[in-house]
Amino acid sequence: MSTDHAHPTVRMYIAGEWAGGATGRTAPVLNPATEEVIGEVPLATAADLDRALDAAATGFEVWRATPVTERTRILHAAADLIAERAPRIGRTATREQGKPLRESTGEARRTAGTLRWHTDDARRAYGRIVPADPGTVLTVRREPIGPVAAFVPWNFPVGGPNRKISSALAAGCSLVIKASEETPATATELVRCYADAGLPPGVLNLVFGEPAEVSEHLVSSPVTRLVAFTGSVPVGKLLAARAGQVMKPALMELGGHAPVIVCADADPVRAARRAAQAKWANAGQVCTSPSRFLVHASLLEEFTAAFVKAAEEVTVGAGLDEATRMGPLANERRLKAMERLTADAVAHGATVRTGGERLDRPGYFFPPTVLTDVPEDAALMSEEPFGPLAPIVPFTDLDEALALANSLPYGLAAYGFTDSAATAERLSAELEAGILSLNHCGGSVHEAPSGGVKDSGYGREGGPEALDAYLVTKRVSHLLVP
Repeated sequence: MSTDHAHPTVRMYIAGEWAGGATGRTAPVLNPATEEVIGEVPLATAADLDRALDAAATGFEVWRATPVTERTRILHAAADLIAERAPRIGRTATREQGKPLRESTGEARRTAGTLRWHTDDARRAYGRIVPADPGTVLTVRREPIGPVAAFVPWNFPVGGPNRKISSALAAGCSLVIKASEETPATATELVRCYADAGLPPGVLNLVFGEPAEVSEHLVSSPVTRLVAFTGSVPVGKLLAARAGQVMKPALMELGGHAPVIVCADADPVRAARRAAQAKWANAGQVCTSPSRFLVHASLLEEFTAAFVKAAEEVTVGAGLDEATRMGPLANERRLKAMERLTADAVAHGATVRTGGERLDRPGYFFPPTVLTDVPEDAALMSEEPFGPLAPIVPFTDLDEALALANSLPYGLAAYGFTDSAATAERLSAELEAGILSLNHCGGSVHEAPSGGVKDSGYGREGGPEALDAYLVTKRVSHLLVP
């Protein structure tokens, strides 16, 4: 194990106490920039999960009865601690996940803003009075749904868990959250902010463990009232089916394969540089990452040259190095996926314009890779790469581009570049995606909803819609008795 003691000790947080698992089972935590073991994560047993569920049941009764002003005070205090500790949290995230330190620290700071937004928005979760017959008071009320079982991946180790935590707690719910075993110290540092802010015991419980074991236990438990998941489409379908078997609602934020349509009237260089910047963010390990570049044939050469230039300008290295603009992939699985998808594309006739091979150094480093002449039957055109691969494909007619963009079962994010208002409106109307950005490839913001259609899931996170899954609507008809 590495002798660097800067990495925080990982513990689960159950019923207001920090502890390891009941049996002492652990798994190693690796630094993807060095492949060194930097820590270990405790793995929950069924007994640990039952303790967390019991705590969440008790915590819910306490939290739902806590005055909204007091809940607001505690959650704002947690946001202040997250912002204050952002450098430490960011450094921990970089060591576990690999992204550049500026990205990790920025993610932590945005997380504080997300928590503040949801906290304040929950104070506007209004009901209404409905006109009714004389002597009858008809009201509609919004109430917290109950304890939540939440599951999040490793690619946004601060923002991912906090999307679930902030929405649930703001709405008045308790939760048991299983964060990724690959980035556990980051989740620990995040949850510590809530604990130190004075959150009552049992309201927030953090566990780690074998994913299949934990999900089966938490989803099937009668304690949990909502399943909130971010991750891959296959796992999301499995959890949604399991939740459906026990008539439990679910919030699913799943994968995508975001098309980018560069129209004939767009500036190809500007489009290339903006799209490239988004493509290499977090080494392409983003559900909404632009990943299929459909470029009008008249702009193809200029766009491709600018995109390749932008790729070759990226400094790839360890996330803690100030010069780094793109870190390693998070694990060996992603590295092997990049090698497989690239080899398959080349076998189908694609040309690698830059990158294409693992960097010869320790760590899971794969460079920004641009491919042209990629046919539709290459796996890269239908399988989400979740990495720094950019296939560029020409089109001659916008109908053709829209058909290709909408041809997959995914529908999370999409992007378009055009200088025509009419074309922009057409893209807005016809692209099948829950998130659309025009003339940029910006990421999620806490004041507006994010979520997918088709196989990319259902429900929304962010904006006023973020609270919908965590609240139930109750109709109360009160006949006044003289």
